[in-house]
Amino acid sequence: MKKMLKLSVFIGLILLIVGCGNNQTSEQNEASASEAEEKEVYEMKLHHDLAADSPQHIGAEKFKEIVEEETDGQVEVKLFPSGQLGDDVEVAELIQNGSVESGIIPTAKLSTFDARMQLPDLPFIFPSREAAYEVLDGEVGKELLAGLEDIGLKGASFWESGFKQFTNNERIEEPSDFEGLKIRTMESPIVIKQFEALGANPVPISFAETYNSLQQNVVIGQENPLVSIVKMKFYEVQDYTILSNHGYLAYAFLLSKEWFEQLPSDIQTVILDASQEAAEFERSETMAQEEDFIKTIEDYGVEVYELTPEQSEMFQEQTRSVHDEFADEIGQDLLDKTYEIVESMNE
Repeated sequence: MKKMLKLSVFIGLILLIVGCGNNQTSEQNEASASEAEEKEVYEMKLHHDLAADSPQHIGAEKFKEIVEEETDGQVEVKLFPSGQLGDDVEVAELIQNGSVESGIIPTAKLSTFDARMQLPDLPFIFPSREAAYEVLDGEVGKELLAGLEDIGLKGASFWESGFKQFTNNERIEEPSDFEGLKIRTMESPIVIKQFEALGANPVPISFAETYNSLQQNVVIGQENPLVSIVKMKFYEVQDYTILSNHGYLAYAFLLSKEWFEQLPSDIQTVILDASQEAAEFERSETMAQEEDFIKTIEDYGVEVYELTPEQSEMFQEQTRSVHDEFADEIGQDLLDKTYEIVESMNE
């Protein structure tokens, strides 16, 4: 009888231990499931206006890779190249009101949002890429991006398409060669004034309509970096490509401020850091491809030539008035800081 009693007690203890273990495991599983449910997934639509095989898109893919890996998939980045969500100004407005989370927008197209963002678009403001990076990645660039927060935008970093070149159906060697020519420009007061200073007749036309406008002789020429000239095939409807480096096409990586501020702080840090890392990657990719871009243009039969230092100096003198005209809008203090940085790099 005693043996039976001891056996019953022993079996009861075992069942109690097993039951507690099962309860504990069940509680742990419930806790893990609850924790997983608490990890919200954030969708991030990312717009840009270039083709899916462009350095800019390759940079956007790099950004996506970094963010999704660093956040363990909590942020899902969806890429929309070639202006699929609308033109740049339209998308900037969508970012502003929170309908789109992010976009890489040319600084020239942000003039109606913040006039100071036009600084990189002044003719001959940067003598080299190194000077552009020194300005835009430093104090001046940070001040430009910080100013966007007042209008519902969060500036993360500066990307590029590189230096702009002229393309035309007439040979251009000096400023007077532009006299009376109809030239396509983007919707940018600075770019329009630049061509007016050269004596041309600037015609604002959307990026997507530029090829047709050149083909149909609505305009006779345009300006863009080599990546745009090749990816949009503008060279097919132009006789000359003039390597002038007369302007620098910077892009601002923008975020919806409303959306960004709702993110956990660790995810905010990942996005900002990834934006800068991807920007540097995209810049390197753009530079690496430029020789191939020139070869593509030449192989099509377009004459490619470079302005001499003397010719470039003439263009600089002719367009210097644009700096003075926009000094108040941009801020003389920002311009002076920029000039100082550029001069220090030439010493």
